Amino acid sequence: MPSSRRWFLSVALAASFIAPWQAHAATAEASTCQESAAAECFRSFTPPGAGGALHYYSSLDPDAPDAPAAGGSAGPTRALIAMHGHSRDADKTFEAALRTLRNADALGDTLVVAPLFQVAADKAVAGRCNTVGVPVAQPGDLLWTCGSWLEGARSVSGSNVGSFAAMDALVDELARRWPGVRTITVAGFSAGGQFVQRYIAFTRHDGTAAGRPAMRYVVADPSTWLYFDPVRPQFSADGASVTGFAVPDAAACPQMNRWKYGTDDLPAYLGRTAAQARRQYAQADISYLEGALDSSDARGTAYRVLDKSCAALAQGPFRMQRGLAYAAYDRKLLAPDRRREVVVVPGCAHDVACVFPSKAARAALVGPTR
Repeated sequence: MPSSRRWFLSVALAASFIAPWQAHAATAEASTCQESAAAECFRSFTPPGAGGALHYYSSLDPDAPDAPAAGGSAGPTRALIAMHGHSRDADKTFEAALRTLRNADALGDTLVVAPLFQVAADKAVAGRCNTVGVPVAQPGDLLWTCGSWLEGARSVSGSNVGSFAAMDALVDELARRWPGVRTITVAGFSAGGQFVQRYIAFTRHDGTAAGRPAMRYVVADPSTWLYFDPVRPQFSADGASVTGFAVPDAAACPQMNRWKYGTDDLPAYLGRTAAQARRQYAQADISYLEGALDSSDARGTAYRVLDKSCAALAQGPFRMQRGLAYAAYDRKLLAPDRRREVVVVPGCAHDVACVFPSKAARAALVGPTR
């Protein structure tokens, strides 16, 4: 046999052994990232002009965009972006979102992503805004402070990109790498819920651009809400129901209508007037979630980190009451034609691992089947 032919057969034979192993390795990695927040699922990209990296957990490898999702025959058609809370527990939030899709048998065509807004290591002390096991900030990362990222503030590193603009860039990145995605749902829990609720009004992705994915939003258990009017809820004597809305004495709480609780003194970098923000919010596709037990100062409600400023207390005493009140405000004054409701998740306090994977939250987080 000629040596050239022997060489060709040897290469072909070797490939027949290597290719299945490589395929198995790729499948194993994909399977891992659809089960847990493993180290190999932690990705990064640099938003254009940001001068720093933003990291995220992903259920699929962004460098292999054509790879099918688990159990699917093609790339994903939907994406769920799950925003972490104040402790920046992106790993826990990612895994809760994975369980949500798995429970709904929808992981086969849905990409799951959980971004991490980094804080300088010396600022993210344990018990403040840090979760053990989540990768710490590295040189070249975009950085925020413990509380700035959730209200759209500019980074303290790089080119000082705002956190809302960084999320816009992530949406662009997912749409570019997975062109088959038709719907993107941005969902946030706790401080992540605060982020998403305000992001809706200021994102440049309003869901109307031709050829772009449709945008959906889920706001779950935020500590406070952005109001677009000076009114605030009035509660029954037992605090169980909203009896109406009135304009409180602003002198008693000067910050009540200021950003981030209202639209007075909007930062210029948000790039939108109060009227524009209100109009965009009113037109968006939004769902609200509240844990039924997130309604007191009992154990499991994270009452220690609940905003208790006068501006926050004007919205209600606890998270569930504030959420129910905001939904009532939404239906009555903000977008009465939308009739947005709060889904109250039974048996859950302030825990993303309980709220997101619940059957009650499924329709909001999974979205319509296309």
